Amino acid sequence: MLFLGPPGVGKTHLAIALGLRAIEQGSGVYFVRAHELLEDLRRAQAEHRLERRLRIYLAPKLLIIDEFGVWPYDRMAATAFFTLVSARYERGSIILTSNKGFGEWGEVLGDAVIATAILDRLLHHSHVLNIRGESYRLREKKQAGLIGVGTAALTGSRDDALNDNPPTDREAQANAWRTAPRGPVGCEPSRPAGFRGCAPVVRHDGPGGPG
Repeated sequence: MLFLGPPGVGKTHLAIALGLRAIEQGSGVYFVRAHELLEDLRRAQAEHRLERRLRIYLAPKLLIIDEFGVWPYDRMAATAFFTLVSARYERGSIILTSNKGFGEWGEVLGDAVIATAILDRLLHHSHVLNIRGESYRLREKKQAGLIGVGTAALTGSRDDALNDNPPTDREAQANAWRTAPRGPVGCEPSRPAGFRGCAPVVRHDGPGGPG
């Protein structure tokens, strides 16, 4: 499952909730920030120990990757990430949160071809939830009169960069990943302790938790 949307709309909150639900059902879950994950994989590949390091991320039934796209990555990190996604493809679930539309993944990963290959696997057997709305964090500040309406409005502009209508077939997902297709399923908490699971999500319009 993929959660897309601007900062503060609840993506991480929902991913963790699904991970906890999975744990309750007895599934193994692992949560990790995308930057930490890709840097770990990049370093392992540079030191010729990627295969051994991958075992950590392949073991849980559900892997939650949070905040993908906040930082750009080099080609070595992108290749290592592709190796992980390929290894988990049709074998383990993934929940991924991102504030980047699929059309920007090539820029984030530094290689459009690798980005397309990763999305081809993530979007197969998956669901994508595109969350729109104002940041919960900024909404609270706005209600307290600490920021102006103009500042809060900037957080919603990101929605236009994210896709709305996911393709309905695999070919569209593979060849038109710039639209908003569906995403993979899976999850796990940030600090390894036994996180597991996933569940459905809804767009946020009212009060809720940060993300």
